[in-house]
Amino acid sequence: VQDAASGQDPGSRGDEGSRRRWKEEICRILREIQAPLAPLLLRLCHWLLPKLLTHLFLGVQLHRGQLEMVLRAARTPEVPLVFLCSPQSRLDGLLLSFVLLSQGIGVPRVTVAARTSPRLRSLLQRLGGIFLPSGMARTWSDRDEGLPGAVLDAYVQEVLRSRQPLVLFLEEPPASLRLADPAQRWLLRVLRALRDGAVPDVLLVPVGIAYDVAP
Repeated sequence: VQDAASGQDPGSRGDEGSRRRWKEEICRILREIQAPLAPLLLRLCHWLLPKLLTHLFLGVQLHRGQLEMVLRAARTPEVPLVFLCSPQSRLDGLLLSFVLLSQGIGVPRVTVAARTSPRLRSLLQRLGGIFLPSGMARTWSDRDEGLPGAVLDAYVQEVLRSRQPLVLFLEEPPASLRLADPAQRWLLRVLRALRDGAVPDVLLVPVGIAYDVAP
């Protein structure tokens, strides 16, 4: 992050005022990505979500054998879990968070699409949602990601290093054989964390969600 900041303003390396400005900018980018978890709000949602699900569906089925494999994998020391899922509905993130939390795996950090109102974004961040910073919405090449890309790299490395579960939704544009740009960006962060040695390994868990009737 320091290299990215000094690269954008090479003459300010020793300038105290400039360092303060960059620190404020880095904190602003970090606030766009995530917010501290709200334990009371998490407990409330954990209590409300089963009631919501019983009103929407006749039942929710989990593959017990596969769940036991995930629980065993979660006990692997120093290796984080990254769940990969193709989105089926807007309930997917809440449903996955509920399942992982209820099974004792922990509160996951869940990637959320940028098309979200500010109030909903703030709420989802408190529940573990994470977003791409706005400065990355217009560019894709590695050279142009700049400071937002460096902050996102550092953030994902810290999530993996602390062994928080990470849920990535692999969105695919209609009539396309490649992943959408946001999904590519998130996957790139995981690959860089491995390449840079932030974590020794990552356990990738493919997740399939299907609805008899999509909510």
